[in-house]
Amino acid sequence: MVWTIFQRLIASLLVIFGSLVLVFTILYVLPGDPTDAMIDPALATPEAIAALRHQLDVDQPFHVQLLRYFGGIFRGDFGNSLLNSDPVLPKIVESLPATLALTAASAFVSVVVGILLGVLSAIHRNRAIDIIARIIGLFGISMPTFWSGILLILIFSITLGWFPAMGSDGWRTLVLPALALGTVGAGFILRMVRSSMLDVIGEQFIVTLRSKGLTERAVMYRHALRNALIPAVTMIGMLIGEMLAGTVVIETVFSRQGIGRVISDAIMAKDLPVVQGVILFSAAIYVFVNLLVDISYAIIDPRVRRST
Repeated sequence: MVWTIFQRLIASLLVIFGSLVLVFTILYVLPGDPTDAMIDPALATPEAIAALRHQLDVDQPFHVQLLRYFGGIFRGDFGNSLLNSDPVLPKIVESLPATLALTAASAFVSVVVGILLGVLSAIHRNRAIDIIARIIGLFGISMPTFWSGILLILIFSITLGWFPAMGSDGWRTLVLPALALGTVGAGFILRMVRSSMLDVIGEQFIVTLRSKGLTERAVMYRHALRNALIPAVTMIGMLIGEMLAGTVVIETVFSRQGIGRVISDAIMAKDLPVVQGVILFSAAIYVFVNLLVDISYAIIDPRVRRST
């Protein structure tokens, strides 16, 4: 088990490294120059532009810039913003809690709603609750997050006045964006749990448990659900990565000051150090979550633990 975790950890570090190299390459070959947003057009003489490019080290070859960037990371230096020369690391650390809170709240909505409705839908197959649950799941999957976010603002903020429409201060500003982002994951989890539960319910060991006199509640929630959770856990790990990416849209709709807003502004300005820093933290969070998912397999299913 320990050796397996170590192997996954090494693979995770390679994924983070590959992500940084890929993003660095894409941003390097994209058209445009970061100096365009930094210098006054009236002063943009060829000599001034060349001097600024040399000062920012963006006139160096690709491999030189890449090695210099990784050397800075190993020293704990993520560089400075090209727009205002502010250090990148404090900027990310300041914005990260708002995004992590949004991602955690959205994941909570997805897991609770998805598993609950998925189980109820499977147990009450082809009944009214099953039809309602499947409609809710289809709605969550089909509705774009920016549209559901605007819809939630119109209903619960402007019309009813229950929650603020913008900001990132306090739990009340977290409710609507978490619902908008979480309903997408809830739809996928609902369908996965329903399908897995229906497969497990048809297994022979369920019939054996019932023949031994176990109550239907014990059979469904202590045995069937536990066996059906393995595919759902895999999807949850993937969905958290999707939610991190989805914060770019949601934080823009709800004017939240998180890393989603930071990276969207940095991409528009081609502020390479900020983009690379956000990608590094996002990749690290995503890889860490998937490592926890792999470990959780052994907790949920003893067969996985015995095979590692």
